[in-house]
Amino acid sequence: MKSLIVVGALALAGCATSQVSRDAIAPMVAIERAAGLAPGAYPGIFVMTVRASGRQGPNLYLNSESDYRDPRNLSFEVRPIAQAQLENRLGAPVETALQGRTIRVDGEARRVRVNFTADGRPTDKYYYQTHVVIERGEQLRSVD
Repeated sequence: MKSLIVVGALALAGCATSQVSRDAIAPMVAIERAAGLAPGAYPGIFVMTVRASGRQGPNLYLNSESDYRDPRNLSFEVRPIAQAQLENRLGAPVETALQGRTIRVDGEARRVRVNFTADGRPTDKYYYQTHVVIERGEQLRSVD
């Protein structure tokens, strides 16, 4: 009987652990699941440390790897309205305030095809990135 109680307690502890990991999705898990659902998206709360950032057009990209082309990279694509809301909340430019910080974002991870270009025209070469779009500042739920 004692062993059944111990086994039951361990089983419940295992459930609690899987729930925690389900609530906080790491970059590699997001990349794998988004690829598996492509062209669909994988919803959740994504957690990463901002190791680099960059801009393309009006969008800011916060990256989990120092090289955004790294297949292990997860990018948070921060749209202009969200940038303004976050800068107001953080009191500094988003890329400066979040560099090296661990952040949680509520959204959907989606695999995105990125085409290489030559002379402004797409070539037949491409690679994939995984993006979570931040449309509103409140999607970024916490900062360590």
